[in-house]
Amino acid sequence: MSDATNQSEPTLVLDDRPSDDSSYRVLARKYRPATFDDLIGQDAMVRTVSNAFETARIPQAWILTGVRGVGKTTTARILARALNYELPDGSITAPAIKMPAIGVHCQAIMESRHIDVIEMDAASHNSVDDVRQINDAIRYAPVSARYKVYILDEVHMLSTQAFNALLKTLEEPPAHAKFIFATTEIRKVPITILSRCQRFDLRRVDAGLLVKHLETIASREAIEVEPEAFALIARAAEGSVRDALSLLDQAIASRVRRSMEPAREQTGGRCGPLPRGPHTTTFPYRSPIQRPAQATGPRSVVAAGAKCSASTHKEG
Repeated sequence: MSDATNQSEPTLVLDDRPSDDSSYRVLARKYRPATFDDLIGQDAMVRTVSNAFETARIPQAWILTGVRGVGKTTTARILARALNYELPDGSITAPAIKMPAIGVHCQAIMESRHIDVIEMDAASHNSVDDVRQINDAIRYAPVSARYKVYILDEVHMLSTQAFNALLKTLEEPPAHAKFIFATTEIRKVPITILSRCQRFDLRRVDAGLLVKHLETIASREAIEVEPEAFALIARAAEGSVRDALSLLDQAIASRVRRSMEPAREQTGGRCGPLPRGPHTTTFPYRSPIQRPAQATGPRSVVAAGAKCSASTHKEG
């Protein structure tokens, strides 16, 4: 798959349900990718997985990491679908990266209700007893699919004992079993687990690509939005597709006229991404008419720290 192909108009899966109030689905769920061609901004991962499938070098476990909303769980389901892709006429007998039509197991897998694709939230099922159930059940062959796939979301939440109980099974699983882990805190996953998995770091989606994605969705929804509003939402989302779609959904619902003002209100008036993380501080937004003496920013913080340090040495 070429980068140019992926960065053109993204292919979207439309929801064929009626658009009445009782069946309304938020944009983030309605346009959730269903194939590797639908994923945006993850070209390196798609290329590697494609080569692995084409050469039949499929590992027993993957671990997907990245910030919220970049497609970790979605990618896990697409992988499970590709592993078990099968058409009713029996023309496909092996895992396939290209899935042009809905296969026998596809709908159930993407809706998280397939009997052979087990999704487990490690945040609420993090004990050694939960992993022991996996170890006991994995020995049995899949009921209808080609592979039995275990998807563990937020895998970093497993306890130390649970990780240790999973090691042997993860290293030498049965031929019919595959593991897919997803986490936002890769540093909390033991190295003994990481060494048994093929790791993919899902990157933040570029703002320009995110704007094109939002434009395509707005066009399909028959909604007119000012280009500046798309840019504002994309910058505020900070590379998260889900955040961008949630902001767009909220901005659409807040005003009849889809201009910059609803988008600016939903994004808190931010003109760009604010620093986030354990070692960064989010400073208040500074308006153009705000006087410099009232602004709080990195320079004032550094100056305050310098004064504090100077006074401490003086007292000493």
